[in-house]
Amino acid sequence: MTDLLWAHWKTRTLLAAVDLGVFTALAKEALPAPALCRRVGLHPRPAADFLDALVALGLLRRSGDVYANTPEAAEYLDAGKPVSYLGDSFLARCAGMADDLVGVLRTGEAKGDARDGRDFYAGQYASSDSVRAFQRDMTALSIGSAHALAERFPWDRYRTLVDVGCAQGALPGWLLRHHPHLTAVGFDLPPAREGFEEYVEALGVADRLEFRPGDFFSDPLPSADVIVFGHILHNWGEEEKLRLLEKAYAALPPGGAVLVYETLIDDDRRSNAVGLILSLIMHAEVPGGFDYTGAQCREWLRRTGFRDVYVEHLDGPESMVVGVK
Repeated sequence: MTDLLWAHWKTRTLLAAVDLGVFTALAKEALPAPALCRRVGLHPRPAADFLDALVALGLLRRSGDVYANTPEAAEYLDAGKPVSYLGDSFLARCAGMADDLVGVLRTGEAKGDARDGRDFYAGQYASSDSVRAFQRDMTALSIGSAHALAERFPWDRYRTLVDVGCAQGALPGWLLRHHPHLTAVGFDLPPAREGFEEYVEALGVADRLEFRPGDFFSDPLPSADVIVFGHILHNWGEEEKLRLLEKAYAALPPGGAVLVYETLIDDDRRSNAVGLILSLIMHAEVPGGFDYTGAQCREWLRRTGFRDVYVEHLDGPESMVVGVK
């Protein structure tokens, strides 16, 4: 199911590369990233995620920071080969599909008027309809990981959890369905309450799952044995990521755990195309946001005081990073 969810973004990434002329620029020779960026007008901020996404999609090869076409890309996506070139057909049949992504790749600036993540989420939470739509999107993104987390994290060692940025409450709701000994708090901005309470009531866990309103930058995080950040850290720059992890450390008891789950980019940046594409989406929608590798997240947890840090795959392109206080 997640493959279908991400299929159109893989296509948009391919179309953006064709539109920018990436494969034609590499037709005669492999190029280092800075030279390739200059040749096709690619802004350096999203460049690494974009080019490595093309590697993960099997369209480019990378050696160090030097990129080259794969044989298939060289044959079918080089505009200098009119007999075999398919790029114009792709662009014609999918006209406009990648225009917004191309704009971000050329300028390095997120689309819309948001100056930072707070502006972006103010827009998402501006009306009841937009909040509900955003909550449903977050449930679709997290539901596979919710079921995997229920089985792969040692919940028998803990009794309480907080889901930071809980949206509809899918993650804590399904965890409580699996583990009757757990109680939980969903922590999110006040407009999320109505959709959250309806969802957890339908799951039958409302007696053990409380909504608590707040802003995770301006308010303390609720205390619990486990604090979960699901698809939260990637919305922010590194400074904000570290600040949130520091707040989690302060809210946990000794022996408590922080659990981060995301569409982590693989450490070699060669195989998880969805993680790299999701980082491009962050570049497009949330100024300063970016996705990251498991190695990066492990380092951030260690820097904020956590120990026994490890990474484990969950479901589809998703993985978790766990640290203990």
